[in-house]
Amino acid sequence: MSSAAIQGVRGAFSHAAAIRALGEDVGIIECRSFEELFRTVVDGGADRGIVPVENTLAGSVQRNMDLLVRNPLHVVAETRVRVRLCLAAPPGRALGEVRRVGSHPVALEQCLAFFERHPDFRPVTAFDTAGSVRDLMRGTADYDAAIGSELAASLYGAVVLLRELEDDAGNYTRFLVVSREAVAPAPRGTVKTSLAFTLAHRPGSLHRALGCFAEHDVDLARIESRPIPGRPWEYRFYVDLRGSSEAAEAAAVEALTAEAVEVRVLGRYPEAAGDPAD
Repeated sequence: MSSAAIQGVRGAFSHAAAIRALGEDVGIIECRSFEELFRTVVDGGADRGIVPVENTLAGSVQRNMDLLVRNPLHVVAETRVRVRLCLAAPPGRALGEVRRVGSHPVALEQCLAFFERHPDFRPVTAFDTAGSVRDLMRGTADYDAAIGSELAASLYGAVVLLRELEDDAGNYTRFLVVSREAVAPAPRGTVKTSLAFTLAHRPGSLHRALGCFAEHDVDLARIESRPIPGRPWEYRFYVDLRGSSEAAEAAAVEALTAEAVEVRVLGRYPEAAGDPAD
């Protein structure tokens, strides 16, 4: 049975992503921080790591972009999870008995309309979504109900009082699966490549770098920049390439290497098929 390190506890959306990417039988290794997640995979404590990198509402998980570069791991897959939030409570507790609702701050922020509809409910910050449900059911929480996934409610024995609390139905999180060893993608289907590079401060350097992809007919699906820790006013660029042949991408990366100060290919992997309905 394969194992996957996640940030948070069982029942988190990272757990759902691990099941989607690796199957129902995947063993889950809980990590308190993303740094611990990467360290666990690097040290062999888990076969894979499940790393959230982008949310359709909150944007990039920037810390994890930096950790992808800092650690000697390879991106081998991606998956997307529809974030559906429910109100979970101990069996026998009625909605009218709820006054304090706990969850991760991001989850609470994504349910503002829910709290407007229920002005008697007071949001309470917790460590994470699944952890808020777990602590509620253990009797160690200072709230009456928790906002989390239905997976968390099922795992910890809570009942679901309300479903789909999130303000926006288009709430998806994209996860990358990382491994100590690279895995060649299957020959069929769309393939993506993630890479990072830095450039010298010269006029036109970014224009020339991006031109390397256009010249070789490589689709640039995503780009963002991040400050480089310890190097003030210097930035690293992260890009995703999509749907091009391996030969075209190799030629583009070779051309980019001639323009850039440093280039690192983070992984080449199959694109997740569509946005999940659940």
